[in-house]
Amino acid sequence: MAAEETVKKAGYVAVVGRPNVGKSTLINTLLDQKIAAVSPKPQTTRRRQLGIYTQPDYQLVFVDTPGIHKAQHKLGDYMNGEAFDSIGDADVVLWLLAADEELTHEDAIIAEKLKSIRKLPPVVMALSKVDAVLPETLAAREQKAIELFPAKDVVKFSALKQEGMQELLATLLQFIPEGEPFFDEDTVTDYYEKDIAAELIRESALYFLRDEVPHCLAVRMDEYKERGEKGAFIEATFFVERDSQKGIVIGQGGEMLKKIGTRARQEIENMSGREIYLSLRVKVNKNWRNSPEALHLLGYEKESER
Repeated sequence: MAAEETVKKAGYVAVVGRPNVGKSTLINTLLDQKIAAVSPKPQTTRRRQLGIYTQPDYQLVFVDTPGIHKAQHKLGDYMNGEAFDSIGDADVVLWLLAADEELTHEDAIIAEKLKSIRKLPPVVMALSKVDAVLPETLAAREQKAIELFPAKDVVKFSALKQEGMQELLATLLQFIPEGEPFFDEDTVTDYYEKDIAAELIRESALYFLRDEVPHCLAVRMDEYKERGEKGAFIEATFFVERDSQKGIVIGQGGEMLKKIGTRARQEIENMSGREIYLSLRVKVNKNWRNSPEALHLLGYEKESER
């Protein structure tokens, strides 16, 4: 008698939350591979990206989304749209809140938006960064989160310490339908390698730059050429909005751009497992965040517009 086959599940998880609550860090941790840029700066993620987590009996397709915030320009509108548009196609929504901070106005905006969606998938609320707070503080913030939105379940985890991860996965799987995997088991993201490289270049800039510059910064990949056994040649351009910002990114004698390039090259080599030659330059495109043409050039456009 043949052994009973394991029932398989497969589904999409829309990961939403305000900026800098740990969405990309969670997905990188689950995959044990860096596919998404992370930094201490808010709004590091600007586009939707799939993180595909495959196990023998299930596949969870996490949709990493930009942090939902009060938009100040067309880029912000685009980012919020990317986040909210991911909800409709999901089997379950994973809403992350930061346990180490009080609830914010942006959290309230997300709650109201979720309540307004007519066919809202089940919502699992997750408190991230629980390793950074005392138990009594965590309990108080969990209670406030429940008062803010009546989620199906509330889980608590720390991606940094890898605590609560299995409970989180088990909770999500309750809402995932039976079905075959959508992607091959070796596929971990829908991004091409050059797309991930572009995000790692921008991440490296965020790591070093301060003040308003990170939010005014975009990366365009100009060339990504294979060099056989010698690795790959990458040429990319940073776009900023003012000449003063260009000077900051380049730095005195080109030192800042060199530091950014060195870190970015190391990150890309770690990701790709091969030698990388990286060339960076900086250009000014005034007010690009409010320019439809510039946003299109830099790839910030809806799927329906492509």
